Amino acid sequence: MITYDRLFIAGSWVKPSNPEPLDIASPHDRSVVGRAAQARPADVDQALAAARASFESGEWRQTPPDERIAVLRQFNGLREDNAEKIARLISLESGSAGWFTRAGQPGLTRQANAYLKAAEEFGWEETLAPSDPASTVRSVVRREAVGVVAAVIPWNSPFSSATSKIIPALLAGNSVVLKVSPENSLSMGFLAELLERVGLPEGAISVLPADRQTSEYLVSHRVVDKIAFTGSTRAGRRIAAIAGEQLKRVSLELGGKSAAIILPGADIEKAIAGVKFGSLLNNGESCIAQTRILAPRSRYEEVVAGIKELVESLKVGDPGDPDTFIGPMIRPDQQERVRGYIRLGIEEGARLVTGGPQIPEGLEKGNYVTPTVFADVDNSMRIAQEEIFGPVLVVIAYDDEDDAVRIANDSEYGLSGGVWSADEEQALAVARRVRTGTITVNGAFVAFDGPFGGFKASGIGREYGAVGLGTYTEYKTITL
Repeated sequence: MITYDRLFIAGSWVKPSNPEPLDIASPHDRSVVGRAAQARPADVDQALAAARASFESGEWRQTPPDERIAVLRQFNGLREDNAEKIARLISLESGSAGWFTRAGQPGLTRQANAYLKAAEEFGWEETLAPSDPASTVRSVVRREAVGVVAAVIPWNSPFSSATSKIIPALLAGNSVVLKVSPENSLSMGFLAELLERVGLPEGAISVLPADRQTSEYLVSHRVVDKIAFTGSTRAGRRIAAIAGEQLKRVSLELGGKSAAIILPGADIEKAIAGVKFGSLLNNGESCIAQTRILAPRSRYEEVVAGIKELVESLKVGDPGDPDTFIGPMIRPDQQERVRGYIRLGIEEGARLVTGGPQIPEGLEKGNYVTPTVFADVDNSMRIAQEEIFGPVLVVIAYDDEDDAVRIANDSEYGLSGGVWSADEEQALAVARRVRTGTITVNGAFVAFDGPFGGFKASGIGREYGAVGLGTYTEYKTITL
């Protein structure tokens, strides 16, 4: 039993305003695996007051950038040293399969290193030469911290979402209140322990597990200067409305319904192997999952048969089992939501290739769903338009390249995607036409030095690298 009976506020562990801890249930069998204090508005007030005081004191924001970089580099080193423990905690509380939580640790290192490199090369202060040679006027352009940042993250990938926000926010000199999901209280409690060990100034960082009502209280608070949010599009719209009313800075990384386009000349075997990781990562509970598979009519049944064989070969079960590829959904309500979409797909007339709404045999105690593939799907169906957030794939036929691009773009979302082709230049040409923030060719890994974010209802703003770091700064121009 893992217990966090205090909250990490302003760099110290303090008693919560509500002494009743939350039981953390295992998605595998619904047993209680931990208990953790949950923040309420009074705790948010305390964290924000400390954050504002810290920011106004200037202790952290006026620390030279190279010293801030050194502190965050130390934090990243501590995280690397504890990668195995972090992976176990996330699997325990979230149900993410062990292969995924372990494979994600090097990605966290690359993510952090990209931010650190960007900070080393960042133009914190630059003097611009006059555009008119006859002028003696000079402009000094500074990049200064925004202020107090409310970072709000979802439950599906807690460490990645947390570090993608707190590292650049702190590198830029901001004070941060990180609001995490109750389900992630254990892994995020350990994150707080690591932050405590690097010795940030008092008030520079707080980590608060809390429910949605407390989250809304946080983002609505007048002390907050910037909101950085990852989560559902519905919640993102609400946050954008709050930010617009108060003129807060805001960045939103939201939902997705990404398409994987398999071009006629692609190596189908390799493309289907790529679907395993690009479409079914993290039990399908991933905003970047490519859950719409677009296949040419000339090879449609070949693709459908290959995906069927792939999905049926994947082991579903205990996330702690090294042979498991797909674990449980995080909560019973999420399990029922995904099963509801499977029933909907059948009602909409899609062909059920494999899977179905039944719970996998022998796994009835947990939040499991049967991985499911639908064929003969029209892109107008709800199962092709709405984010299911589970291991459910739809295979859609297209006529030609233009039709494939049209279908890929026929979505309110635009977060991720993929193109598979034997001709890299052809794949690149198609990738340029898809309205999405990130797209891979032949299963390439996403690079963390490039900006990440969404078009359309998939968000506003970008994370990662120099662009992501810049979103936590304000420009100031001094004219001499």
